[in-house]
Amino acid sequence: MARSLIEWLWQHEFWLPPGITWEDMQETEDVHYPQPRHLLLSFPFALLLVAIRWAFERAIALPLSRKLGVRDKKRPKAQPNATLETFYSTCCKNPKVEELINLAKECDLPLRMVERWFRCRRNTERPSLSKKFCEACWRFTFYFISFFTGIAVLYDKPWLWDHRECWTGYPQQPLQPSLFWYYLLELSFYWSLVFTLPFDVKRKDFKEQIVHHAATIFLISFSYCANYIRIGTLVLVIHDASDCFLEPTKIFNYMKWKKTCDSLFMIFAAVFLFSRLVIFPYTVLYNTYYYSMEIFQPFFGYYLVNALLSILQLLHIFWSCLIIQMVYKFLLQGTMEKDMRSDTEESDKEAERVKIREKEKNGIAYFSDVTSNIYTQRNGSEALNNRAHLTNGHLKER
Repeated sequence: MARSLIEWLWQHEFWLPPGITWEDMQETEDVHYPQPRHLLLSFPFALLLVAIRWAFERAIALPLSRKLGVRDKKRPKAQPNATLETFYSTCCKNPKVEELINLAKECDLPLRMVERWFRCRRNTERPSLSKKFCEACWRFTFYFISFFTGIAVLYDKPWLWDHRECWTGYPQQPLQPSLFWYYLLELSFYWSLVFTLPFDVKRKDFKEQIVHHAATIFLISFSYCANYIRIGTLVLVIHDASDCFLEPTKIFNYMKWKKTCDSLFMIFAAVFLFSRLVIFPYTVLYNTYYYSMEIFQPFFGYYLVNALLSILQLLHIFWSCLIIQMVYKFLLQGTMEKDMRSDTEESDKEAERVKIREKEKNGIAYFSDVTSNIYTQRNGSEALNNRAHLTNGHLKER
């Protein structure tokens, strides 16, 4: 059954244009084509990148963060409480007002203390500033190397300057060693991001990042098997161009170099919007959708590649909207807002503002703690007697 499934999966109708079979893609001593088995090398290389990253962050990035003055905030630890910990682990990490009141009564604690416990508990799970710094340093190092590696590999290739050259002789385009290693480097890196996903800094666009990684890995793998290498190299270079500015923007933000951070952010925004919303649609989407039809008729691989590229473009639009919002706030306020994707630590003032907004929104009246609530209930008659009343429009005291 497995053999039948493999034979069905590798039907040439799925991967190659009409009139071309796998026999036409046979290698010789002088001509080599992409082989699916080559992709298996990306797994050990991905593990190697994970090991290199681990050593880089501890031997270079972490000492560098200390020398540059990046300091982690001291976070108060939540006091051990079995009831609150059970609720936090099994039910909800950010309970509603009614749930906080019930937990305060159950634990015989002031409501304010229960709120503070949950806030401290959430903050302990947030990544430290040094962790964010190390991650940004590693990604900047890789994107910088991969971008200039791509430029070095492609600068003398005809399809970099004339995009119709992506389809000249397709799919019988020999695989050059430099293109193979460049492809393997990029695929291994995205696999390494998947391997470290549970340990990396989680941002608000975590789900979109997962979709992006999955679409990118599938696109790189499929484009390699179907010999879409030329168009694939253009996609990789375009993506790395803006990422080279994003990571140093984060680094200077963690260092609190505001002016440098703001300047780099504006450069990143310009490069990202131009490369992802102008160059990518014309150089890649228009190329694969229209220019390829000058060489062959549509087939399954044609539709699949365009669908994956369209998913990437939708993600580009999503992130472009976030960037445009940040640019708009920058122009209004004169300084860059913190990353809208970041999950920042909570403070008491922030919690107070959240509670006030929640109270105004839901019309929920509650007391600051359980003891004050009990006190008000017990002494309500006295408060009522001392209250001023209006009788026939006149103020009277009792």
